[in-house]
Amino acid sequence: MRADYEELSKTIGALTEGETDDVALMATVVCELHHADDRFDWTGFYRVTGPELLKIGPYQGGHGCLQIPFSRGVCGAAARTGEVQLVDDVDSFEGHIACASSTRSEIVLPVRDGQGRLLGVLDIDSDQPAAFDAADADGLGAILEMVFGRL
Repeated sequence: MRADYEELSKTIGALTEGETDDVALMATVVCELHHADDRFDWTGFYRVTGPELLKIGPYQGGHGCLQIPFSRGVCGAAARTGEVQLVDDVDSFEGHIACASSTRSEIVLPVRDGQGRLLGVLDIDSDQPAAFDAADADGLGAILEMVFGRL
């Protein structure tokens, strides 16, 4: 089963309408995303909690890393550069942090509020190589903009 981003957007939009707490929003988004696609082995947010520091937020799947500096890993690269990170093979990503040995590929998107402030990153791991593509980046990005862009 692959995510239908149009339907997910409608569902997530309805579930999050009027909510302004970013952690509540993250928890709801993660739950809906994680169960919508068989490729999504670990789905979660890392929140900006200090200068150049991400800490684990709401997630689904096995344990994640508790904190990630902006200077390390795929999540750190997304936070540092403000760009989506599409990684077909995590072993080829220099500085990849192996929070789970089953992870083969990953997509990480920056999460910003309506003023452009970085709230964190959305991290989705797959146990399949090259599991994600530009369509995933576009679909997920649109959902994040809809939910967090109104904050």
